[in-house]
Amino acid sequence: MDLSDIARKLGLTETKHLVRKAAELRRLADVQFDSSVIGVGEICKAIICLEIAASRMDVVFDRQAAIKLSGMSEKAYNRSFTSMQNGIGVKNKLDIRELAIQFGCIRLIPFVQKGLSLYKDRFRTSLPPSRRASADFSRPVFTAAAFYLCAKRHKLKVDKMKLIELCGTSEPEFASVSTSMSDLCCDVFGTSKEKKDPKTVKGNRELLDALPEKRRVEDGGYSSEDDNSSAYKKRKRMDEHAYEEWKSTVLASKNQSGQKAPKQTKQARLDFMKKVPETKVQAT
Repeated sequence: MDLSDIARKLGLTETKHLVRKAAELRRLADVQFDSSVIGVGEICKAIICLEIAASRMDVVFDRQAAIKLSGMSEKAYNRSFTSMQNGIGVKNKLDIRELAIQFGCIRLIPFVQKGLSLYKDRFRTSLPPSRRASADFSRPVFTAAAFYLCAKRHKLKVDKMKLIELCGTSEPEFASVSTSMSDLCCDVFGTSKEKKDPKTVKGNRELLDALPEKRRVEDGGYSSEDDNSSAYKKRKRMDEHAYEEWKSTVLASKNQSGQKAPKQTKQARLDFMKKVPETKVQAT
């Protein structure tokens, strides 16, 4: 099917320049890699090239109609689209303001900008000096992940799959970048439900454990030493005591059975073939 026919089926206007750009992208894809290896047929490749060209020329593109025309599922199409983009080397332009307007989260703009700047600085600091200059944060997945994490922190609902689709990445890559941002910038992107740093948790636990020992009955206060123990510790001690009793009972019964075990006696052998001496019968 020709690119012009596909563009008309998708309802694209001003197809002349759009088709020319899509044809250029398709030739580039043929040179760069074999699309059949990643499971992308010729029709699907043409549709994806049209979508990439439309996004670069700011032309409205109906992705749902494209998915229907390609004959693929939405997940398979998104995966193929990402693979084609990476193969061609085309990067989507993703702006924080455009995302905020599209998702109705204007107040997130300063938080996303601050979080991205902080993440870049901390990430570069964690790299060896020789690699800091070559660190590239221009990919749209960083902007999308920062926007998603800020929305999550401020309890705003954002369509995660829509974000992944807009930035042209895959779910594993998006999850990897999000995890990296949460780890390095937990103060900006983290939420209360996320797992804390083990060192921080250990430090807080030691602090809480030290406090009861320093409390005394002063000025009407209380002493934690007056309490025997918490309910958990009591239950734990009771379980351990019950286990020790059961263990000693089992061992004692085992030793007793070993001492009183009767010796095995050998059964006498019966020989029915033994000959009985013949007796002489006297004739009367």
